[in-house]
Amino acid sequence: MKFVDEARVYVQAGNGGNGCVSFRREKFVPRGGPNGGNGGKGGDVIIFVDSNLSTLLDFHYQRHYKAKRGQHGKGKDMDGRNAPDLVLRVPPGTVVKDGETGDVLGDLTVSGRHMAIAKGGKGGRGNKRFATSTNRAPRIAEQGEIGEKRWIVLELKLIADVGIIGFPNAGKSTLISRISSARPKIADYPFTTLVPNLGVVRHLDGRDFIVADLPGLIEGAHKGSGLGIQFLRHIERTRLSMHMLDLSDLPSREPIQDYQAIMKEMEAYDPSLPAKPQVIALNKIDLPEARGKVSRLMSYFKKKGVKAFPISAVTGEGIRPLLDEVTRILWS
Repeated sequence: MKFVDEARVYVQAGNGGNGCVSFRREKFVPRGGPNGGNGGKGGDVIIFVDSNLSTLLDFHYQRHYKAKRGQHGKGKDMDGRNAPDLVLRVPPGTVVKDGETGDVLGDLTVSGRHMAIAKGGKGGRGNKRFATSTNRAPRIAEQGEIGEKRWIVLELKLIADVGIIGFPNAGKSTLISRISSARPKIADYPFTTLVPNLGVVRHLDGRDFIVADLPGLIEGAHKGSGLGIQFLRHIERTRLSMHMLDLSDLPSREPIQDYQAIMKEMEAYDPSLPAKPQVIALNKIDLPEARGKVSRLMSYFKKKGVKAFPISAVTGEGIRPLLDEVTRILWS
C-alpha cells in the first residue's frame, strides 16, 4: 500500500433544506391555516479516527468532499429530513489544519475520536412558524442556510515510541528488520527508505514498544531538502530518538559531524526535538575499519551524557544492550 502522509482537501457541508409555504386544503375548510414544514439540516463533515488506517492514501485520489443537503419542508406540517453526516476516516496521529491560515484545528491521536470540520446549514422555517395573531396566513418561508466550506490540510505524524534516525544508508532499515517483524526495502544506495516503516519490538523482558525507521536526513532537511520534512514530522511524536551513525569508511562520512548535523536540523525544525531522550547506535562494527573508531566516539558521547552502543545491524552484535537501554528509558 502506498504511504501518503499529507493531503490538502476541500470540504463542504450540506445546505439546509428550504421551508415550505403551504395551507390546509380540506373539504368544508375553505380557508385552512398555514401548514408548511421546516427544512432539514444539512449534513456535517466529520473527521473520524480509524485505527485500521495507517495512511492518508484515500485523500490522494479524491480532493473534494461534499455532504448532502437537508430535505425541503412539505405541506401538511411535514418537516424535511436532516441529511446524514459525511464521515472522513483518518489514521491515528492525523493533524488537521486550516488550509488558509495553517492553524491547527485538531490533533487526532486517539482511535474513535471525531470532530466536525464543517457544519451543515440549518433548515429554513416553513410558513406555519410565521403565523401570528395579526397574520394568520403568512406566505413566506425561509431558505435553508448555506453549509460551511473550507480547505483543510491533513498531516499524518506516526505514533511510535522510538524513532530511528540518521543519514541515508546508515543501516536503519537493516536494524528495524532485525529487531522487529517489519520488512522494509534494503539496498546499498541512499534513500532506499522513501517512507517511514513501523515495527513492534518484543523485548525479552516482555515489554513491547513501537519503532519507526524514518527516511534518511540530509543538510537542509528542515527546509524540505531531500526527504527531510517527512523525517522531521514523524519524529515529533516519538518518545526517544535512536541516532544511527555509520562507522564505515565512506567518503566524507564522519560520525560526530553526522550527529551534529542531525541535531542541528532537528533544532531548526523544532527547538524541543533535541531535548528528547536519545541513544546512539554506532553501526557497522562488523567492518574492519569501524572498530578503531569506537573508543573515540564512546568518549565523545560520554562527555555529552548520552549512552552509545557499538552494534552491527547485519550480524546482531551489540543489539541486546542497546534494546535494554531503550526499554529502561521508556519505562523509567
